[in-house]
Amino acid sequence: MKNEYKKRIDEANVYDVAKKTPLQKQSILSSRLNNTVLLKREDLQPVFSFKLRGAYNKMSRLSQEVLSKGVICASAGNHAQGVALSAKKLKCRAVIVMPSTTPEIKINAVRHAGAEVILYGESYSDAYSHALEIEKQEGLAFVHPYDDPDVIAGQGTIAKEILESYIYPIHAIFCCVGGGGLLSGVAAYVKAVRPEIKVIGVEAKDAEAMTKSLKANKRLILDQVGLFADGAAVKQVGKHTFKLAQQYVDEMIVVDNDEICAAIKDVFEDSRCILEPAGALATAGIKSYVRTNNISSEVLVGIASGANMNFDRLRFVAERAEIGEQREAVFAVTISEKPGAFKSFCGLIGSRNITEFNYRFSNHSSAQIFVGVGVQDFQESKVLIKTLNKAGLNAIDLTHNEVAKLHLRHLVGGHAPEAENEVIYRFEFPEKPGALLRFLDKMGQNWNISLFHYRNHGSDIGRVLIGMQVPPGDEKEFEVFLGQVGYPSWNETMNPAYKLFLGKTNENN
Repeated sequence: MKNEYKKRIDEANVYDVAKKTPLQKQSILSSRLNNTVLLKREDLQPVFSFKLRGAYNKMSRLSQEVLSKGVICASAGNHAQGVALSAKKLKCRAVIVMPSTTPEIKINAVRHAGAEVILYGESYSDAYSHALEIEKQEGLAFVHPYDDPDVIAGQGTIAKEILESYIYPIHAIFCCVGGGGLLSGVAAYVKAVRPEIKVIGVEAKDAEAMTKSLKANKRLILDQVGLFADGAAVKQVGKHTFKLAQQYVDEMIVVDNDEICAAIKDVFEDSRCILEPAGALATAGIKSYVRTNNISSEVLVGIASGANMNFDRLRFVAERAEIGEQREAVFAVTISEKPGAFKSFCGLIGSRNITEFNYRFSNHSSAQIFVGVGVQDFQESKVLIKTLNKAGLNAIDLTHNEVAKLHLRHLVGGHAPEAENEVIYRFEFPEKPGALLRFLDKMGQNWNISLFHYRNHGSDIGRVLIGMQVPPGDEKEFEVFLGQVGYPSWNETMNPAYKLFLGKTNENN
């Protein structure tokens, strides 16, 4: 079968719309992993995804009679854009059925290419079923996103380009996996030409349809799939793709969302491009493979499959990348509620960078802190937990707690009825070690910190919101303190948002 697909791939027609993309070395990542990491930049295609290859190879082989009636597909993203652009090149009608939940940016991209967009249902399955109905009603040709030999062959041209541009030994090629079109096409070609090269598929943890199917030796249907890596989120892989994967894929790797976010950051640092989550799966897989197998001095190729990133996801990516890289640990720590306790806690953290700090006064006995700390790896976080507990503090590691990372970090706060004489100030700290300790050293010993919120955002200043209990009569001393610290500050005690959500609930606040 691999020779049959090699022939299909050699004869594939993709370059009327697609281009041969570069195979770029990721210098920073290569150095960190002690391996040569090469990235096949499919994000540089006209539709920012490899999907164009398979769609055009399929559509260009349809007869003029079929094309004259038009084509149809169901897709929420990259395949839709590939079909739309291919139809524009072939001058035929294209109908794209997309879930009504599809982001506007993707809908507009498809319409811009000249396709007709029909929004239907809330999921890909709803859109797919509706597309099949329209196909029968109007006599359109259905262009499947992955489970079609011509589509698979189109995606397989990526493998041909890799092997033609890099004639030296390659240890493994890593592919993102959704329905399996890219993985099966690449695997079939590689095993026909350079069978010694491993082909490894990479899936998101909550969408591992191929991994589970290969283990079960049959195609399984997932009850539900996570949509973070939406470009590779399918409940069931294809019949053709599964059969090819069974024969030619060496291994499957599953990565979580934090690892995907870290991979997006890795590629950005090397190439200054922002991959979509599915597009970064191969890079995340490379890192997991190296870490698990202790691989060094090898050539590892990853396919950057797409860059159709929704802009609003960038905040989540930035938030989770450091954890995915094992550079940040998140803790819940209970300290005593007394002046100096906060400073003592910071002393235990030592020279480590505090990446986030959330605290709100609760009562006069103890305080709960949500804190992020920069670490070299998760082993260091275990050492820090022991240090804190040994000092008499109750510390819990929340680094892998999804509820804490997604929600609780943003909900630490509330009204504090017992926080008497509270003033609220917004500060800009210089983003360097020692800035917080300098602040605490200058602060009066009889002033208690009742609120503290800080999050590192990678800039040269840190934006901090601090509540302090300053008794009547200490106003002049407090003004002196602000001058000695020298950090830009703004009094927010009368800010209506503070009064509504954080201040005391009586009229005298």
